Amino acid sequence: MPELRPAEPDSRYAWLRLIATLLLMTIGSSAMYVVSVVLPAVQADFGVARADASMPYTALMVGFGLGGILMGKLADRYGVMSVLLVGAAGLGSGFVVASLSDSVWSFSVVHGVLLGLFGASATFAPLVADTSLWFVRRRGIAVAICASGNYLAGAIWPPIVQHYVETVGWRPTYVGLGIFCAVSIPLLAMFMRPRPPMAAPAAPRPGAVVASDRPFGLSLAQAQGLLCIAAVACCVAMAMPQVHIVAYCSDLGFGAARGAEMLSLMLASGIVSRLVSGWICDRIGGLRTLLLGSALQGLALLLFLPFDSLASLYVVSALFGLFQGGIVPSYAIIVREHFPPKEAGARVGTVLMCTLLGMALGGWMSGKVFDLTGSYDAAFLNGIAWNLLNLAIAGTLLWRSTRGAGASRAG
Repeated sequence: MPELRPAEPDSRYAWLRLIATLLLMTIGSSAMYVVSVVLPAVQADFGVARADASMPYTALMVGFGLGGILMGKLADRYGVMSVLLVGAAGLGSGFVVASLSDSVWSFSVVHGVLLGLFGASATFAPLVADTSLWFVRRRGIAVAICASGNYLAGAIWPPIVQHYVETVGWRPTYVGLGIFCAVSIPLLAMFMRPRPPMAAPAAPRPGAVVASDRPFGLSLAQAQGLLCIAAVACCVAMAMPQVHIVAYCSDLGFGAARGAEMLSLMLASGIVSRLVSGWICDRIGGLRTLLLGSALQGLALLLFLPFDSLASLYVVSALFGLFQGGIVPSYAIIVREHFPPKEAGARVGTVLMCTLLGMALGGWMSGKVFDLTGSYDAAFLNGIAWNLLNLAIAGTLLWRSTRGAGASRAG
């Protein structure tokens, strides 16, 4: 019987596998965006405050972040197909069990454990790592395409789910999602059975930033800590529109369906942003890309305050997606540019975990601010304040980095 696994990366099979990977991430990431769409219906069904109704999203993101570490280790040992089957079971059972919840707290637990820890996490970090092993010459664009599946899910699922929530209700919609995930993910996972070829080591490029034991002139722990705070801060700000745009549009009288369309537009724009930012990052470096993306994200958040008509909200939502999509991937580049290469994997994982925690905190915090003030204006201002913290850290690290480079040249 012929060997099923291609001997070399960048093969025709690798590109076909990338298509399957994109589909898997698009399906597996559905839970991240579905919960935002059903937030108004869940709040009304359970009769809870907006902050409590935001807890399922927070639990999901915490489980997603913790599960990424677990699923990555399992994929290294047993292969990505086995992890995907775990994810199919988590998502399939999670959506169905969530539909049977009788309180927002049981609904939140199911989102955190089944849909987050054992579900969506299986279709993100393990697939990114697997893709990087199947490509050498086109590794950057392949990983960018793979990671875009997360945003593609945000572009596709909200309007579909909103349609069914309005026609049959959120509980039957969740059952349908569970059945779909339980069937489609294992079928696609069968295509992922071959283990990746040995990845060829990347040759150092002339002029590349040299990693240091004292990145930015700080100790490794201090530099890591600042990046983690920056990651939390930018994603607290990022979560405000992504989690609450549907509820915000409902409060303005435009209806949940318009909000779901804006969320879809926002995340579709994020796909473009993620790919373009990767191209920019190759030319100006990770820190400058982070600084640029953070400044533009803050501008978009500011635009939500004066512009609250239906047409302007569509425009601002699209701009927000275009501005913020490249922020999270830039952290991985920063770590690879400034930290010792042998520690890059663990440090990238830690920083990306903080971005997910920031999304979780931001989703809940925005709901809490709304409950306290009765307005989303204060929630947007809260997001802007966190974004300024991210800008301050990114600017400080860039200044320390360029100052250190200048001192080295002078010496």
